[in-house]
Amino acid sequence: MARHSARGWNGKIVGAALGVTLLATGASVWTAQAGSSGDSAPKAAARPTSDVKPVAESIVHASDKGPRGVNITIDDGPDPRWTPQMLDLLREHGAKATFCMVGTQAQAHPDLVKKVLADGHRLCDHSVSHDTGMDKQSQTYQSKQILDAERMITKASGGVRPMYYRAPGGAFTPYSRKLAASRGMRPLGWNVDTKDFERPGTEAIVATVKREMSNGPTLLFHDAGGDRAQTVEALRRLLPWLKDQGYTFGFPVR
Repeated sequence: MARHSARGWNGKIVGAALGVTLLATGASVWTAQAGSSGDSAPKAAARPTSDVKPVAESIVHASDKGPRGVNITIDDGPDPRWTPQMLDLLREHGAKATFCMVGTQAQAHPDLVKKVLADGHRLCDHSVSHDTGMDKQSQTYQSKQILDAERMITKASGGVRPMYYRAPGGAFTPYSRKLAASRGMRPLGWNVDTKDFERPGTEAIVATVKREMSNGPTLLFHDAGGDRAQTVEALRRLLPWLKDQGYTFGFPVR
């Protein structure tokens, strides 16, 4: 799982995300409580329910469908233009996916979060503002990015919590993995980076998946952050191809 560098679209949501995060400070039981000095580890406020069960801290790649399983993961949304098109394709081919959602996007489009769940897909926390340099930030900052996004996604979903945490650009730290796992969110990696966010062309996206499937079962796509027409068309071709190759659509193990 190679790191991603920052992408241009990220700046479009940073301002909004910072505003939401600042408003949430001190008001939400999900927000981390800062340590007394500098970069000391913050403590997450306890959730007043008993359904949060810690999971493993290691970054997961394996599929719950075994050696011929494949995990479709779709990052950065939901987006009102592209997410519905991808949901239609997944439904058409009987495929399931894990949607790694940016907190501000989930907050802006709760109807789409609910549609994702209604179709039997899973949710993943992808931070508040998609800061690919999170691993260089303080633990207090990392905590707010993860826990505020968890809160936003859970509220948008109507109460369904994300099952995974994927660091923006793969910028995990031991602290962020431990924090996410303590909240029941398994750190989620990828095996095949389609690089669809670079818009290399549909043929290139399809070729990357076919060439790199031997790397492992977890495929990385995107449904926001720009024009995703190439990704939609690539999925239109890849979903039936994967079935023809004997793969079964599953979810990352927890």
